Amino acid sequence: MTPWVPKLGICLKEKYRYVQLSMIVGSEVPDLVTVDPFNVMLKPRGAICNLDCKYCYYLRKEDLYANSSFRMEKHVLEKFVREYIDAQAGPEVVFSWQGGEPTLMGIDYFRQAIEFQKKYSRPDMRVTNAFQTNGVLIDDEWCRFFRDNEFLLGISLDGPIELHDAYRVDKGGDGTFDDVLRGIDYVQRYDVDYNILTTVHSVNSKHPMTVYKFLRDTIDAKYIQFIPIVEKMNVCDPDHSKVSERSVQPEDYGEFLLTIYDEWIARDVGTVFVQIFDVALAAWSGMRPGLCVFEETCGSALAMEHNGDLYSCDHFVEQDHLLGNLMDGNIIDLVSSPQQKQFGLAKRDDLPTYCLECEVRFVCNGGCPKNRFILTPEGEAGLNCLCAGYKRFFTGINMSMDYMAALLKNNRPASDVMTWIEREKMEWVRRVNSVNRNDPCPCGSGKKYKKCCMI
Repeated sequence: MTPWVPKLGICLKEKYRYVQLSMIVGSEVPDLVTVDPFNVMLKPRGAICNLDCKYCYYLRKEDLYANSSFRMEKHVLEKFVREYIDAQAGPEVVFSWQGGEPTLMGIDYFRQAIEFQKKYSRPDMRVTNAFQTNGVLIDDEWCRFFRDNEFLLGISLDGPIELHDAYRVDKGGDGTFDDVLRGIDYVQRYDVDYNILTTVHSVNSKHPMTVYKFLRDTIDAKYIQFIPIVEKMNVCDPDHSKVSERSVQPEDYGEFLLTIYDEWIARDVGTVFVQIFDVALAAWSGMRPGLCVFEETCGSALAMEHNGDLYSCDHFVEQDHLLGNLMDGNIIDLVSSPQQKQFGLAKRDDLPTYCLECEVRFVCNGGCPKNRFILTPEGEAGLNCLCAGYKRFFTGINMSMDYMAALLKNNRPASDVMTWIEREKMEWVRRVNSVNRNDPCPCGSGKKYKKCCMI
């Protein structure tokens, strides 16, 4: 994933302006504006990384380019910068640097990239850079560069040490927590803008409040993304539903998000920004979710390898989804090719009936196609393996999302929801204090209080 800026109303990967949680400060709801038709995750070092995270899906992509230098040459970079800028119709262009680990290219490489950006950008154009990193190599020199050139960083951190080091290890198998925190300390001291990207896996998914409170209270993170780990196993299985032991279970993912949401909606609206909550508010406000995972169609977030090969998506860097090489043509021709258009439309057109009839389809849209490999209850193929988790989460936040959407519609800050939540809690306490053990539970379940919420 790419770093994301809710305070600007922009998801830097998918590039749609949408209702976002920064409006809790009281700004008006903007109209939806498509800023750019596509964005490319640029991988100048390919799959090469200084870490060996056990769940990383990209490290094995190194096998696609045997005997390669895994460095994007200067002439390839320059052609990409020129054509990418020329292809953008809007006033802003976002370059998304990914890996592997992009810091392995060295600072001078990115100084050169900045020079190319200045050379080819138009006078009325704003060029920004989003940079996803594990944070291990960040030091004073990197931070001065990031600050002076207004880079937005995404730094990977999975929680406190016992949860982070479960899977995020170096080439020797040792934990990386201390190294990452050292990098974050540099970033904070130099006042570099950053997000925290937390992958949710089988270990930390069991400890949602531990993760959230650590990020919020210890790291002082203001912008957080929660990305589920799903590793499909290559085994013979009738419903193709086997995943690795590292993968988050759908029910756990739903409860993880919902538990954190309950804490956030009660006290952190307007001070902590969580991407999936931002996406939900956009959908509940009648606008597009603004994140490719939850868009009706996809195909606007592509990935380019170090040699100029352009792929349909970062999760589909494989031969069947290779659109061509930048050096053999023009990027706009590759992006607008029939192959890519069909790839994007398949996300909508291949939804099973179970999804088409779902009450939360307006925000979920079936999720990412890479995870659509289980059967529906009726036996139809193409259901997202995280469906149960998404459904649990999106149905669980419905009432408060309705309330926030109404606040925004009436030009009130969404943070007013916290006052409403507090009133609801006080009313609940009043009702509970007035009920006897054998009375119907005030939650409306139909059970006796002693058999329901009293437990």
